[in-house]
Amino acid sequence: MLFLQLGIQIIYLIIGLLVTISVHECAHAWMANKLGDPTAKEAGRLSLNPFAHLDPWGTLMLLVVGLGWGKPVPVDAERLRYGPQKGMALVGIAGPAANFITASVVAIPLRLHLVPFGLRYIFDVIPISFGELLSWVIWLSLALGFFNLIPFTPLDGSRILAAFLPSRWFYTLARYERYALILFFVLILLERFTRLGILSKIIFPPIEFLWWQLVNMSPPFFY
Repeated sequence: MLFLQLGIQIIYLIIGLLVTISVHECAHAWMANKLGDPTAKEAGRLSLNPFAHLDPWGTLMLLVVGLGWGKPVPVDAERLRYGPQKGMALVGIAGPAANFITASVVAIPLRLHLVPFGLRYIFDVIPISFGELLSWVIWLSLALGFFNLIPFTPLDGSRILAAFLPSRWFYTLARYERYALILFFVLILLERFTRLGILSKIIFPPIEFLWWQLVNMSPPFFY
C-alpha cells in the first residue's frame, strides 16, 4: 500500500509538471505571436500539448537533479513589436504570469471546498485524491513562476530586468549570454549537491505566502 501511495504521488507530480510547463511555454509563444513574431506558432509551440514543449535534456535534469526546463520557445526578437529589449521582456513575463493565473484559477475549487481531499477509489483499488492533485498543480505553478522571475540568464527574470537597462548594456550582456548559461547550470548543480538551500530561501517564502492567500490551508503533501 505504501508503494502504491508513493506511485500515485509521483503521478500527481508528473501531471502537475506537464500542466505547468505546458502553460508556461505556450504563454511565451502566445505573447511572441501577439507581438508580431509567428516563429513559435509556426514551430507548433502555440499549444498546450506537453509533448510540444518537453526538452530531452531538461526532462533528464528534472528527474536526476530535481530542476529542469522545457524546450526553449523560438523567438525572433527583431520582429517583436516595441523592439528586442521591451518585446523580449513582455515575452518573458508572459510565462510566469500564466503560471500565477493557472494557480489562481485552480485554487478556486479548493478554497471553496468544492473538491475533497479525501480518497476516492478507482476500481475499488487505486486511491485518488483530486484535492491533492490540484494542490500539486497550484504549488508547481507558483514554484515555476517565482523561479523564472529570478533575474539570471536563461530565466525570464533576466529578460524583464534587461528592459530597464541602457541599450548598450543590453546588447553587451546578450553577447555573453552563452557563458552566463553555463554559469547558471554550474550554480544549480552546486546548489543541488551541496544542499546550501540558497535557492529555496529565495523562492519558498513568496510561494508559501501566495499559496496561503489562494488556498488558505497547508499543502496536503507536507503533512
